Formats: sequence, C-alpha cells, structure tokens
Amino acid sequence: MNRLLAAELIYGRLLTIREPHLIERYNKALAGFGLRGTQLESFDIDMTGFSPQIADELGDKDYLDPDRVNRRFIIMTPDQENLPVVHTSFSNTAGLMHEFFDANVRAINAVTIKDALYGEIEDSVARVETLEDLLSINEVRFRVLSAEDLLGKAAELRQLADRLRSSDNAWRDDAMLNRMVELVKLTGDIRQNVLVPDKLVFRHDAYWANHFGGVFIFVDEKNTTVICDPEAPGFRRSRPWQVSYIGLDDPSRIFDFLARTGRIELPRASWVEASGLYRHRADMALTALAERSEPDTDMSKIDGIWLQTWAQRNAGLVAEEGSYPFLMDMQRAIARTGNIRMEEISARQRFMLIRAAPQHPDQWLTNRLIAQFNPADFVSRFIFDKQGFYQAYEGYRETYREFVVSRLTATYLQDKKRFRKQLYDIGDETNA
Repeated sequence: MNRLLAAELIYGRLLTIREPHLIERYNKALAGFGLRGTQLESFDIDMTGFSPQIADELGDKDYLDPDRVNRRFIIMTPDQENLPVVHTSFSNTAGLMHEFFDANVRAINAVTIKDALYGEIEDSVARVETLEDLLSINEVRFRVLSAEDLLGKAAELRQLADRLRSSDNAWRDDAMLNRMVELVKLTGDIRQNVLVPDKLVFRHDAYWANHFGGVFIFVDEKNTTVICDPEAPGFRRSRPWQVSYIGLDDPSRIFDFLARTGRIELPRASWVEASGLYRHRADMALTALAERSEPDTDMSKIDGIWLQTWAQRNAGLVAEEGSYPFLMDMQRAIARTGNIRMEEISARQRFMLIRAAPQHPDQWLTNRLIAQFNPADFVSRFIFDKQGFYQAYEGYRETYREFVVSRLTATYLQDKKRFRKQLYDIGDETNA
C-alpha cells in the first residue's frame, strides 16, 4: 500500500493532529471508549476522527467501528466536516456525519474551542448477524459526550440557572452561586453559546454495508430492495411481504430493478457521446486484457496508440474476450441511431452501457453497484467502490499496481470534479 499512500490514493486529504492539547483530548475520548491512549506525537484523522496511524498503533483498524455497527466518532474541530471518511462499514456514514455537522454547526463550533466531542452513531442493533438486522435500521441517534465534560458542565449550569429562577431562596445559596461562577468560566454564557447539539436523530436510507460480502439496500416509497449474495443469512426470509431480494448473481433482475425505478440512464447519444464513457471503459477493458495475457508488458508505455497497436496485433484474443469490440460497436450504434435496444443486449453486458441517473439521490450507490459489474474499470471502482478497489489492488501484479497508480494520478486526481462530471455527470459525494 506504500505506493497508494505516496500518491494519496488511500488515506488522502486527512487532517494532521499534532498540538499537545488536542492529542490529550483525543486520548480522553479513546479512554471514554475503553481504549488506551496514543503515544504518537502526531497523527492524521478523517471526518469521523479515525486515524490510520492510531489503528496501526492499537493493532485494530476497527477501533472506531467495533462489530462494524454503531460507528464511533471523535470530533476535534469543525474542519473535519470537509474531510473524507476513509474507513467505514456503511456507505452512508459520510452522509450522516454531514447531516450532524450541518444540523449542529453552532454547538460544534462552540464546544471544540475548549473540548472534543465523541460518541457513537447508535443503530437499533448491537450486532449484525442476519439481513433482518440491517433492515431493522431505519434511523440512527448520535450519542454525544465531550472529552473535558464541557457538555456535562453546560447541562449542570443550565440546571442551576433554572433552579435560581424557580426557587425564591436559591440566591442565598453561596455554594451554588460559586459553583455557577466556576462553570461559567469554563462554558461561557450558555444563553449565547449553544453547547449542546440539539438534533441527534437522522434517517438511515439507502446504503451499502460490507456485511455478508457486501449488501446494497435501496429504499422506495412502498418497498425496500436488497441486493446481495443469495447465501446471506435471511435472504428472502426477512420481511418477504415488504422486501424484494435480488442476488448479485442475477444481473438481469438487477438491471430491470434499476431501470424500473429510474436509477439509471439508458444509452442515449445526448450523454454517451459527450461523456466519452464507452471509450473509457473500452480502454480499461483492453488494458486489463493486455496485462492478463502478457504480464511482462512494460505498462509505462501504455497510451492510446499503444493500445490500438496491441489490439491489432492480438485481434483474435480481443475478439474472443469481447468487451472492446462490443463497446466500439455500441459507440457506433449510438452515433448512427441515437440509442441502443437494450433487450437485444445480454444482461451482464448492459452494465457496460449505463451509468446512474445523475439527479437521483441514490446516484453514488447505484454507480457503486454498476462498478462491480465492470471490474476492469479500476478508475470507476476507485471513485465509487474504494473497498472493492483496494481488495482488487492487493491481487494486482507489481507492474500493474504501478500503472494503476500512475493512471489515477494522471487522470482522476488532476481534477476530480471535472472528471466525475464528464464521465458520470455527478458532483460531490454527500450521502454514499
């Protein structure tokens, strides 16, 4: 993973914590979770407060994600809202964190001047053992504490202030008044500074979970659809009257579901030609084929001209594998007729020709699902399915790893927003 780290393709854009008082607050939060404190003099954190260096130090990459449910968080600064989430079991963790930051911005700004917030995103289950456990999660509640107990002190001050107003003799209680003065020195005027977050419950809608080999849960008005390994415990048995189940090995039904619910853009010249998506996927398929068939290939030489030359020299192999000529045929068909008759295309090949509907709220989740059906397209996999990308990367040969990193660095990382907009007509990730 060193090459990915150097290129900031893993654990990139994190926030460095090196100030002693912030490290002390972080350690108090760790102690609140029953974990030992860090001895590091600096470390990096993501939006949730997860640190890859501390994960290595503790020997537990799930130290903020025990049992892969009820995710923990540590908020040191409001600036964390602009960071990615680099380790999570649910694709919507970032979206929930964004909602929490947005709904409680005044309290977070006020508290983190003197303290750190920490706690758990509590689900309705403590452990995921079947699909029913995932399906039972309809909303989450943020349980929030503070490292220096600033929230507790603010709550105590509010109670004493209420007593002072409601009791005729409270003003004679010198001990109480002195305690209020002590608390005000720590909390400031709680009438002006909102220290306690006031919105803690949020909806838990469509998402991907990394349980049972990966589970996609799509929520519509009257029905929930689960797409996963059909061997997952509870498949077709949990709430069959209100939940539809589709196996990841059934591309035909998956495509029909996505099309019927308006989650995908079917092939049209208006977006296919402008995006260059078919050309991109064709090049990705050709590159993967060249690497598999000739592992000693000098990957540093690969560009458009090299790929065309290689394809001509290996025409039989390219035709047998089929992806490249298929995509080129579809591109010509689009240019000629403006659309493609999808009923004439095999179920698995249809996923080469579609992208998520840009305006649908599940666009990131849908693109993640589509990326799984295009494993050669490591660029799309990196953008939408990083867990799948990192798993695949571990199986690449060293020369191919070097090529993958250089390709991502030269394309996607140069201008992420422009790249996503052109190929997928999609903006920033907010809820995936």
